[in-house]
Amino acid sequence: MIESDITIEDYGKLPSPCYVLEERLLRRNLSLIKHVADEAGVEIILAFKAYALWKTFPIFREYISHTTASSVSEARLAFEEFGSKAHTYSPAYTDEDFPTIVKCSSHITFNSLSQYARFGQQAQESGVSCGLRVNPEYSEIETEIYNPCAPGSRFGILSCDLPEELPAGIEGFHCHCHCESSAEALEHTLVHLEDKFGKWFKQIKWLNLGGGHLMTRKDYEVDRLIGILKGLRERYPWLKIVLEPGSAFGWQTGPLISRVVDVVENHGIRTAILNVSFACHMPDCLEMPYWPTVRGAETMEDETSTEENVYRLGGNSCLSGDFMSSWRFDHELKPGDYVVLEDMLHYTTVKTNTFNGISHPAIALRRLDGKIELLREYGYEDYKSRMD
Repeated sequence: MIESDITIEDYGKLPSPCYVLEERLLRRNLSLIKHVADEAGVEIILAFKAYALWKTFPIFREYISHTTASSVSEARLAFEEFGSKAHTYSPAYTDEDFPTIVKCSSHITFNSLSQYARFGQQAQESGVSCGLRVNPEYSEIETEIYNPCAPGSRFGILSCDLPEELPAGIEGFHCHCHCESSAEALEHTLVHLEDKFGKWFKQIKWLNLGGGHLMTRKDYEVDRLIGILKGLRERYPWLKIVLEPGSAFGWQTGPLISRVVDVVENHGIRTAILNVSFACHMPDCLEMPYWPTVRGAETMEDETSTEENVYRLGGNSCLSGDFMSSWRFDHELKPGDYVVLEDMLHYTTVKTNTFNGISHPAIALRRLDGKIELLREYGYEDYKSRMD
């Protein structure tokens, strides 16, 4: 159940379209995440790949101390805007970017032994703690493009390829094989991780369990997660345990508010064309795929239904597949009507693009007192500057 405080009275105060982050819901997530970290004795850090709205970092710093980066830009954002050095991992570092990454990172994970041989000394000389990404060859992720442990994966080192003695200077392992997963999935993963890599644990100081731990989802077994992490620390008391979820921080913290621009019909299928785009603004809906919850509407499996007020929702790009089907509304949709797509803060805000010159939606923050603060609007110059 969505618990958004955004009401129809708020819509008119906002640019259209607009992502609206609700501070109350964000703080609820942050409080739960801090509770898990404190109870389990682990550190939980924010993954920028899912959420990077840096104007809200002052709120985050009340609850967490560090973030995780996957590129030189994310590492700089951690250092310059969050105010602490990043835990950084990238599938491959380059000569051009690595000096900046070193400057902005406290921990750097290498995807391969060859990358570590190339850049490890430079990182160590700067006081960075170095680690290796390992692949336990196990994941419960069902969507193949999100599975980092699929056969032939480019992510991480297999246990059969690690030497008995880890390369000098390696202090940690990083393992990421979850995506919006349960505590039970982590429990199963640890069995495989410990079986394949446990013999090296005495040689390291920290273990990063990656992201995908959706602990803020209502049905998540939070106490089970805490127990699993406590058990892991009891087995390996010398290891610092780190988790770096992304979605868990931004989960159900606010909607994307759009408007109907036109309604068209073709072979009995009615499409409400919106002033947002699934391809540009909600790409995971097409990639994952998943169906967003639409406020005041019911998901329909049969898009050819003859029932009243059943619509596809169409994006405003020229991509033929920029639509999703179908929803039944309690009223006829007309140009100008609002359509509110719930839970659209995590991954959407960081994955938007300007295909067709379509602008990024504005971003607003609804404060605890109900006042709305406009964080950013986008326009032609933002599109033009990307084409330089």
